[in-house]
Amino acid sequence: MSEIVGLVLPFFGMIFAGFVAARITRQPIDALGWMNTFILYVALPALFFQLLSKTPFEQLTEWRYIAGAVIASYSMFLIMFVGSMLVQRSGIAESTMRAFGACYGNIGYMGPGIALLALGEEAAVPVALIFCVENALHFCVAPTMMALAGDDRRPPLQLAAEVVRKILLHPFIVASLFGVAAAYFQFRAPLPIERLLDYFARAAAPCALFAMGVTLALRPLKRVPREIGPILLLKLILQPLLCYVVLSWIGNFSPIWMFSAIVLAALPTATNVFVIAQQYNVWVERASATILISTCVSVVTLSGLLYMIMHGMLIPDLFP
Repeated sequence: MSEIVGLVLPFFGMIFAGFVAARITRQPIDALGWMNTFILYVALPALFFQLLSKTPFEQLTEWRYIAGAVIASYSMFLIMFVGSMLVQRSGIAESTMRAFGACYGNIGYMGPGIALLALGEEAAVPVALIFCVENALHFCVAPTMMALAGDDRRPPLQLAAEVVRKILLHPFIVASLFGVAAAYFQFRAPLPIERLLDYFARAAAPCALFAMGVTLALRPLKRVPREIGPILLLKLILQPLLCYVVLSWIGNFSPIWMFSAIVLAALPTATNVFVIAQQYNVWVERASATILISTCVSVVTLSGLLYMIMHGMLIPDLFP
């Protein structure tokens, strides 16, 4: 168990460090602006480019694997979205944010570090695949659903063009496209550029997790969202379970690929859910609370999952 604690403690420790620093220094949340800019436009894009550019191109086209992870993720999205619309009589915008809370895991900030430390460097390829495809889908779904929820009178083609423009110009997507192109052409940057990208990439997780802790401290939990129970059940339990079943049914993947997908599916709600909520001014306070609570609960659920994986309690394929 000490091995598991050694894996997860640094990640949750960085979040805690940001939380404590924010409480002590009492800096305004606006002070995070340049750090968030660094994370969004420099560090994480460098990380994604490095992951993808060093991946053999033929491994980037394993669509069955990608499909399995996406099916598990968007099954949670659909369940929560329909439940919110029918049971709680919420609108499209709020239901969309609840659905993201139940399916959008912290695969960018926590995923690569935990998977690579727990499963080794072979996990880099499946992590990169799932991250890029799922994030691209999330970036498509969010503006599309918000456009459907709003009173935008623009023609559908114009709306679609605006969504596509925002997706293609997002720094994560731009970096991912360049990374795939570099893998295809087997391009390697000159050594000084390579070192610079490595420095940026290594800063991504610490800065992002620290900033997440600061955000949680400066946006304290005022009340527990009434929908937090179903969200936690879907995100931390059912999504990794469904991912395990679907990938086992779809094909015979290596144990590292299988466990990488399960670990990513078991991560807590992403801080990007709060970013999206803030962007559209929908479900903002409850998004912050959901991230905080799911992150705290995942200390137990994620540690348990890693314990089972590392001690051979999970077989790599349910249907060999």
